[in-house]
Amino acid sequence: MFFRYLLRIAATITCAFYFLLPASASSETLEDAWKAALQSDNRLQASQRNTESLKQTLAARQSARLPSLSLESAYTVLNEAPAAVVHMPSVPIKTLPTSEDKSLSYKAIASLPVFTSGRISQSIDAASSGLNAAIQDEMKTKLDLKMNVAESYVAVLRTKRWVEVAESNVSSLSSHVKDVTNFYDQGMITKNDLLAAQVSLADARQRLIQSQNNLNIAQASYNRLLGRHLDREVSIDDISAEPLRPEIGTLTSQALMNRPELMSLSEQAESFRHQAGSVRATSWPQLALAGGYSYQQNKYQVYEDLWSATVELRWDLFDGGISRHNANALLQKSDALRKLHDDAASAIALQVRQASLDVDETQKRIGVTKEAMAQADENLRVTRDRYREGVGTNTEVLDAETLRLRSYTNYYNAMYDAVLAKFRLRYATGDL
Repeated sequence: MFFRYLLRIAATITCAFYFLLPASASSETLEDAWKAALQSDNRLQASQRNTESLKQTLAARQSARLPSLSLESAYTVLNEAPAAVVHMPSVPIKTLPTSEDKSLSYKAIASLPVFTSGRISQSIDAASSGLNAAIQDEMKTKLDLKMNVAESYVAVLRTKRWVEVAESNVSSLSSHVKDVTNFYDQGMITKNDLLAAQVSLADARQRLIQSQNNLNIAQASYNRLLGRHLDREVSIDDISAEPLRPEIGTLTSQALMNRPELMSLSEQAESFRHQAGSVRATSWPQLALAGGYSYQQNKYQVYEDLWSATVELRWDLFDGGISRHNANALLQKSDALRKLHDDAASAIALQVRQASLDVDETQKRIGVTKEAMAQADENLRVTRDRYREGVGTNTEVLDAETLRLRSYTNYYNAMYDAVLAKFRLRYATGDL
């Protein structure tokens, strides 16, 4: 009795534990896939590290405005103590020591830039634009990653449908081969009809093997994008091809405002322009304040430690044109990036138009192929009935099955092409 009681408790705990566990076999949505990919993708993490690096670069440029403090220390040993020759009338020439042959020295210097003709501010602006460009590149990496995941997700759904169609093709032809075999055993048909049906069945089984292999490859590609083991089982929700009515003008304007690569190119061009300004400013007046304390061990010196305050002015009036040429080189790079920006904008406008037209085309294909699929089913049913009644031929049944296979394949291709077209349109507008 006590043993039964323990078994009941154990069973209750096991059931509770089972229901509390997350459903590992539950299907995941595309949003789930995006989240997993964004957390594990190495390219995105590399882009994020690059952004962090440029944040540190900007902080370093901003720190150039702050005071700097340096400390120096040295211990010097000379082979002879420095001395000076003294000439005095009616007195023999004498040498007087000026410092010791061994001495300790140290100093501390603080400096603060006061006016740099825009050199520091322009370098800060250049670093800020570089950081903004890196942020946009990171957004572009995310956008590309989400599009890659969407394509892989749809590829898994599509190949699963292909497997289903191939399985139904094998099942249908297997049933037909049984009918043909019965007729052949009864002597109602020639062996050619039986061989033709068997060859069609073998061909269908081959297509099924190929479809299953394509599904395994698609699932492995999907798992790789999500940072999972390649052989992990994939269970995902289906996606419907919702009808859209895109307005190309509005979508193009949205794309030109949102696409991160356009903003990245603009920021990079601005960065080079500010760098040019910073280089050019080096040939203009630079004003700084400096103060310090120094100590030089020397018993022959009246004051061994000294305090100092300095106003430093530097103006490179002529450097052979180095700064001018370097600044012009940076400006040329800025202009080149602006040309690339204009070219990318044109390519994106074309991409939006193409994606929009693909959405419209695939939606029309869905309606046509769905109707053809129903007609192909009915055609196969009628043809097989006629064959069983002895008024149809084996070739007609095989042709009807081929038409049914093609109609189903066309329908699923149209449906998932429409899904992909929708995602590609969202990608083109930067709204994925």
